Amino acid sequence: MSHSASKSPLKPDTRLAHAGRDPNSFHGFVNPPVVHASTVLYPDVETMVPGGQKYSYARRGNPTTDSLEDALRELEGAAGVKLANSGLNAVALALLSCVKSGDHILITDTAYQPTRHFADTVLPKFGVTAEYYDPKLGADIKTLFREETSAVFTEAPGSLTFEMQDVPAIAVAAHEIDATVLMDNTWATPLFCQPLALGVDLSIQAGTKYIVGHSDAMLGTVAASERAWKGLYDIHGAIGSHVAPDDVYLGLRGLRTLSVRLERHQRNTLAVLDWLKDQPQIEAVSYPALESDPGFAIWQRDFTGSSGLCGFDFKAGTTKEQAGVFLNALTLFGLGYSWGGFESLAIPARLKGMRTATSYDETRCSVRLHIGLEDPEDLVNDIKQALARAFG
Repeated sequence: MSHSASKSPLKPDTRLAHAGRDPNSFHGFVNPPVVHASTVLYPDVETMVPGGQKYSYARRGNPTTDSLEDALRELEGAAGVKLANSGLNAVALALLSCVKSGDHILITDTAYQPTRHFADTVLPKFGVTAEYYDPKLGADIKTLFREETSAVFTEAPGSLTFEMQDVPAIAVAAHEIDATVLMDNTWATPLFCQPLALGVDLSIQAGTKYIVGHSDAMLGTVAASERAWKGLYDIHGAIGSHVAPDDVYLGLRGLRTLSVRLERHQRNTLAVLDWLKDQPQIEAVSYPALESDPGFAIWQRDFTGSSGLCGFDFKAGTTKEQAGVFLNALTLFGLGYSWGGFESLAIPARLKGMRTATSYDETRCSVRLHIGLEDPEDLVNDIKQALARAFG
């Protein structure tokens, strides 16, 4: 059931190209086959005993899902990986794998809003209490621990506002009370951040974003440390979680080009923000890879790169109507709630009612951008004309 974490001496780019595939097992074809299946046949009754052959029923896995899980296990340095049908489903799967009735869990106040919704509406039905904490707490998170605290959920950088967290310090504190540490690492991917190496037990990806990379499939992934693997494996099987083979294939295909795409996302984002930060209509930009960002020191210590997701605040006094005119005037940035694909996107960053442990100026007009793979000069010109439209 369990696998040992990879000790591969190969560099990340090489592992992205080779992990999770064995052409010799499939007549020399470079890519593993896309197995469409439900029923698995046995040669005889004796083989039908549990463990009698590798595959028993497609819900429990097939060569296609194994390929992606094995590739991600190697990239994450994990004991094992399980797939989910969306990023939110991966969050739910990870949380359910490590909590029980009567437990108390801590969740960063800057978590992805659907994560909050799950914690606030589903977990209480099963007797689990979620409490939100200031992402800047670091080791001081121990002041919030209770006797029944069983898990700490981190996300770095934070959703919409991009605050960084001292994840290693949080992990040390949590492990002192034997609590499980989870991290939503979608922003950086396992290429630019290795949560398990930072002390995290369950590393979560909305694979819909950068792993798939082309805005054409939904996918979630959870990578587990040795201590968290059995719980993840058991809950994944118990609730019947399974991802369709065509979506798994799109995740595998996207994985092969993850490095070159992220390199371009990072380069484009730095170019756009270098221009945007000096515009008179802009109060501040949020992107941990900038030296001016409050989270830069932690990002520099724990991450090896940055992606295309960033944000900015308009100057005080900007109206929601002006922000709306700006967004509507964009032509190369689509208005859409996902990100991680080849295309640039923009949304108003609405925080009303989404912070309970920290304060945030809800009158401030903020925008979240995903900088895609277009030419950054064209993206700058698009933002420039939209600013002119909104601010005259």
